[in-house]
This record gives sequence, structure tokens and C-alpha cells, in this order.
Amino acid sequence: MRANRAWLGLVVLMLPTMFVAMDLTALFLALPRLSADLGASSVQQLWISDAYGFLVAGLVITMGTLGDRIGRRRLLTIGGAAFAVLSVVAAFSVDPVMLIVVRALLGVAGATLAPSTLALISNMFTDPGQRGRAIATWATCQFAGGALGPVLAGLLLQHFWWGSVFLAAVPAMALVAIAGPVLLPEFRGDGAGRLDPASVLLSLVAVLSVVYGIKQLTLGGSVLAPAVALVIGAAVGTLFVRRQLRLRTPLLDLRLLRTGPFTAVILGLLFAGVAMAGTGLLVTQYLQGVLGFSPAAAAVLCAPMGVGCAVGTITAPALTRRLPQPTAIAAGLAGSALGSLLLVGAHGGAALPLVMAGTGILGLGTGPLFALGTGLVLGSVPPARAGSAASMSETANYLGGSLGLALLGVLGTVVYQMRMGGRSDSLAGALAASRQLPGDRGAVLLHAARLAFTGSVHVTGAVAAGLFGALAVLILVLRPGRGAPGSG
Repeated sequence: MRANRAWLGLVVLMLPTMFVAMDLTALFLALPRLSADLGASSVQQLWISDAYGFLVAGLVITMGTLGDRIGRRRLLTIGGAAFAVLSVVAAFSVDPVMLIVVRALLGVAGATLAPSTLALISNMFTDPGQRGRAIATWATCQFAGGALGPVLAGLLLQHFWWGSVFLAAVPAMALVAIAGPVLLPEFRGDGAGRLDPASVLLSLVAVLSVVYGIKQLTLGGSVLAPAVALVIGAAVGTLFVRRQLRLRTPLLDLRLLRTGPFTAVILGLLFAGVAMAGTGLLVTQYLQGVLGFSPAAAAVLCAPMGVGCAVGTITAPALTRRLPQPTAIAAGLAGSALGSLLLVGAHGGAALPLVMAGTGILGLGTGPLFALGTGLVLGSVPPARAGSAASMSETANYLGGSLGLALLGVLGTVVYQMRMGGRSDSLAGALAASRQLPGDRGAVLLHAARLAFTGSVHVTGAVAAGLFGALAVLILVLRPGRGAPGSG
């Protein structure tokens, strides 16, 4: 009976996991319509898009540790209820400023959910095998939510107004708030002290500055503001690290990083996020700007990456019956490297099948890392610190995604501009300019721009393959999980 209750509780935990991920990606398709309706400027559009992710990334560390102290179920139900209410408010926003503020508050609520759900799983499933399957299911929902967000948004926008994208999360979050206290156990760390306000402030400023700087770099233009933000983030982050190493009960237990295998998993999560986000960014633009698909069609055609990752995470525990955990993770990453290399050959009539197969294999191969690696991170700490460990894992994911969008996005832009020889700064600019030029000149510019951007995709695929290959070697060398329960 107790086991059945735990699996029912897992169903409740799957809902916020999926919808927080959906909320990160679903707005992309709704942004043009809501911007037109609300009269949002280009700067306001940027903040509508980014305010949510900024606050999630900036507060996930704090919320993970807060759950350890006040109770993970309590924090989850509060966050779920707040998310539901704020989603309704967002759907009926009357001007851009209101929507920006509500999106930021949604980010605060969203930050409570991911570390709470992951930490509760470690409390509910004490058997290593069951915990592994539960974490794999959790990770599947996270990546399926990210992949399905644009697809769901596209379907809703065909029949309803832009606010329906926000309302989709309300029933699920309301169920979390109602069913959570019934089906989920409460857990808090024994002897947990008060939160250190200085650490909270330092972590928030450091993460927000770094994420802001990275995202601004992707927009082009002056590099001064993003450079200053990155320097501030690095300086404040250094102060944060030094403070955590001095405190007896730190906000984030960075001493765990002194263990090579633990560090290998965190680095794996970080750089796999870099490769996936950067590849996804370039492929989405390629499908629209080079192959000519609509945004909704491009969202569907990008689904293989998320679906592949979901399949890889849910099947990962079965691999440990035949392979040690490090070998399973490394083999998956090697598969991701091969999938990335398929993008290098994308051209002409074979482009679409190669892109879909490549991104699908890439996502599939990361499944063991996200499922087994996350389990290893949680299994390396006592139950009282599970929320803090979960927040470290989630922070690696968020920062990896932001770094991927910036670094590989900038790399793609540089390759494109070099191949265009100064004739165009971006594919979008070339598409717009080609419509204003006489027939032959417009066609020549468009053909050159598409070839140049195809080259950007090839380079990005090669870089992603290199990252995945290097991570596979790192995992094999450091062997995370060796000797751990259930390690195979």
C-alpha cells in the first residue's frame, strides 16, 4: 500500500515538472501575437520572454535549500498554488509591464517546484532501483514538457487567444496544490537552520548577471553591457563560493565538488545542456529560414530531440541491468556525438531526414546522463541535503542551456558572417532584404544566405559532437557511481 502511495505521489510530482518546462518554451510561438495585442516594444518582448527563465535560474538554489528547511511538500504546494493563480493573471494581462511583472513572479513560483519534486523523490523511494526508475520518469516529464511546449502552444493558438498558453498550466498546478498534502510525505532536514540572506542575495545576483550577460550576447550589438554583466556575475559568484566554503551549513554545499565523480556528473549536465540548447537554436532557425517551414511546423519537426531525450531517460534504468552506470552514461553520450555528426551532412534533399534523425539520436543519447546522473547526484548526499543537491543539478541544466544559446549562437553567427563576406549580418536580415531586391538579385542573396547558414549548422554539429565525445571520455575516466548502490 505504501509503495502504491509513493507511485501515486510520483504522478503528482510529474505535473509541475512538465509544466514548468513547458512554460519555458511555449511562449516562443505566442510572443508575436501577444506583443501585437499588448503593443509590446522589442525590449519589452525580450523581458516578457526572459523574465521567467531569469528568476527560475536565479532562485533555484535558494528554493532547493529553503525546501530542506521549511518542508519540501509545503514549498511545493505553495509554489503550485501560486503558479496556478499567477498563470490566470498572466493570461488576462492588459499591458506589457503587467505581463513582465507576472512572468517574473511565475519564475519565483517555478523555482520552488523543480528542486522540491526531485528532492521528494529521494525521500519517497529509498530502494535504489525504484528511485532510479522514479528519477527517470521525472526527467522524462521535464524534457517531454520542453519539447511539447511549442507544439501545445501552436495547437492552442490555432483556436484560442494567446492567454490560453498560460491557462494550460492551471488545472495541473491546482491538482498539485490539492493532492500534494494528501499523497506526498513531508520532509525537512534535521536541525536545518535559517537561510543565510547574504548567500541568497549573492547567488541571485551572480546567476542573474551571468544569464543576462549571456542572453544579451545572443542579440548582437554592443558587447559592453553584457561584458559588464558577466564580470559582475563572475566577481559576485566568487564571493558566493568563498562564503559557502566558510559556512557550517551553506546554502549550496560546494564541498561536494571536491569529489571527482560528482564533479563529472555536474560538468556532464552543464555541457550537455550547452550542446543541446545551441544545436536546438540553430536547427530551429535552419528549418524556418533555410528549409522554409512555418514556426508551428518547425516546432513539430524539432520534437525528435525532446522525444528522444524522454525515451532515453525512461529506458536508462534498464541499461544498468547489463552495463555499469558510467558505461551506460558514456555510451549514450557517444551516441549523442554520432547524432550531432549527422547534422554535418545535412544538405540538399537529404537535409530534413538527417536533421530529424540527428537531433533525435542526440536527445536519445543524453537520456542516461540526465536519468542516471541526476540519481547519482542525489544519492551522493544525505536525505537532509537532497534539496540542495537537486538545486545544484538544476542550476547546471539552466546555466548549460543559457551558455549554449549564447556561445553556439554566437559561433553560428560568426560562421555565417564570414561565409557571407559582409553582405549580410544574419539569416533573418537576408530573408527580409531579399524581398526588397529585384528578382535575380534577391534570389542570389537568398541562395548565398541559406548556404552560409547551412555551414553554421554544420560547424555547430561538429562542435556538439566534440563536446559529447569529451564528456563520454570524462565519465569513463572518473567513473561516477562506482561502488554506489545499484551501480551495476
